Amino acid sequence: MGRVALVAGAAAGVGFGGLYLAGLLASSDEVPEGTRVSGVDIGEMSRSQAQKKLDTDLGGAWSEPVQVRIGDSAAAIDASGFSLDSEETVARAAQAGSDPITVIGRLFTSGDRVVEPVIRVDEAKVRAALAKTARAHDRKVREGAVTFHAGEPTTVKPVSGQSLDVDEAVRALASVIPGQGTEPVHLPVRTTEPKIGTAEVNRAMKEFAAPAMSAPVTLTVGSRKIEISPATLSKHLTMKPDEANRLKPVLDGKGLLADPAVASPLAQVTDKAVNAKLRLDDGRVVVASDGKAGQEVTAKALQKAVLPLLTETGAARTGSVTTEKVQPKLTRDDIGRLGIKEQMSTFTVNFEPAPYRVKNIGRAAELINGSVVLPGETWSFNRTVGERTEANGFVEGIIINNNQFEKAAGGGVSAVATTTFNALFFAGVKPVEYGAHSFYIERYPEGREATVAWGSLDLKFKNDSGNAIYIDARATDSSITVTFLGTKKYDEIESVKGPRTNVKKPATREGSGDKCVPQTPLEGFDVAVDRVFKNDGKEVKRETFKTRYVPRDKVTCEGETAG
Repeated sequence: MGRVALVAGAAAGVGFGGLYLAGLLASSDEVPEGTRVSGVDIGEMSRSQAQKKLDTDLGGAWSEPVQVRIGDSAAAIDASGFSLDSEETVARAAQAGSDPITVIGRLFTSGDRVVEPVIRVDEAKVRAALAKTARAHDRKVREGAVTFHAGEPTTVKPVSGQSLDVDEAVRALASVIPGQGTEPVHLPVRTTEPKIGTAEVNRAMKEFAAPAMSAPVTLTVGSRKIEISPATLSKHLTMKPDEANRLKPVLDGKGLLADPAVASPLAQVTDKAVNAKLRLDDGRVVVASDGKAGQEVTAKALQKAVLPLLTETGAARTGSVTTEKVQPKLTRDDIGRLGIKEQMSTFTVNFEPAPYRVKNIGRAAELINGSVVLPGETWSFNRTVGERTEANGFVEGIIINNNQFEKAAGGGVSAVATTTFNALFFAGVKPVEYGAHSFYIERYPEGREATVAWGSLDLKFKNDSGNAIYIDARATDSSITVTFLGTKKYDEIESVKGPRTNVKKPATREGSGDKCVPQTPLEGFDVAVDRVFKNDGKEVKRETFKTRYVPRDKVTCEGETAG
């Protein structure tokens, strides 16, 4: 107040320039009176005092996470990438209003002045913190859908996508002083709306999905009828969006045709094409029985027959399916043309008789026997034998799972896989997919054996021999023999096994549960086997097959006395 009176008294004797000079002298190096930064009063302080004051009162505000809202979610952001630039803030506060009008005005007033703090931003650090938060809170758009399971339709609710707008979030956080106010900072997000919304999902459910699963459909083949249940249909039925984003039904005709619930009754009312059966007679390939054409239902015909019935009711859910004549791959007249003239290889695996082995090995051999693989084709064990289920003729046996024997459907089939692998090995054709057992089984040749698992591991080979191959598979109660007939590409195939390396001792552990099977211990090891190709007695090519076997731990099951 004294300064204002002093200046007012002198004002009568000086002009405008004198007042401006007086104002500058009065303010000197001080921050103008009444100056506040985020509620902190730094008026009439020197620059160094003001800077110290801001550092003390505001500088630590970014040490704690900043509470934010991202869409409808709460989160906390690491604010260490932001800091107060107190020096620049004070410089701005001291320089603010240095024009003559403001300077002279301050001689006669003492009102508050609010100065925004200057925030220093470590761009990389802030973006890293936001990216981490985005990973936790971003949400992918989920399209509405209709799915089928166990004979029931289910809707999938559409959900809008959400992603943090990082650039705008940096700006939003840079303008906030932590601790100033209790409301969380709302960070901007981008939203993506689903193309398949609730209305379309409801329409698809009402018009197709619910009627499709309401009852079985019945197909007629001549005078015979085949009923297909909703549970079977639901395995092969989907709804997919078209170009207009409308959900349309899609029926997998191939999958439905291969389903045992459909394939088995169809086989009873149709005649599959049968390939000619071959045998060796004094080293010559001769016809044991000729092939014949069949009447079959194709996947396309099945799909065409079933789809229109799914939205019908009552008797209208019955319709006919057409059959077509299918020629066999191999007839008496084809043998010479396809180059099937000699034995390429044969291999036998002996096994300890057990009811499950006899059943499963015999069934797999039955399904493989008579396979014809044309030049360039790839043969698949799983595709030929099918899933090892009761409906497909298999029973529960012993398999290896997680490096331990246990009970499961199809046990023993690996003996057929190993026999087939050796037949293709000595035929000189190219393996495409194969895998050894996790631990070694003594009845198989080291490094020259294979196992299979439905849906995860197959045994495949490509026929690169230049001629067709006929596979003959025969099983007894104690052996399985697989023979490849065709035309040899090489005079001789040899197997050369290396020594065991990286030998590891087994452990002892106790198994549990109904599927536990005791097992004897055996060391683990690595082994390499060379396949040597020869023509005219000379080596023309060599391939190396490397196998690693884990130790076969000693396993005792609950209730068993360890011996």
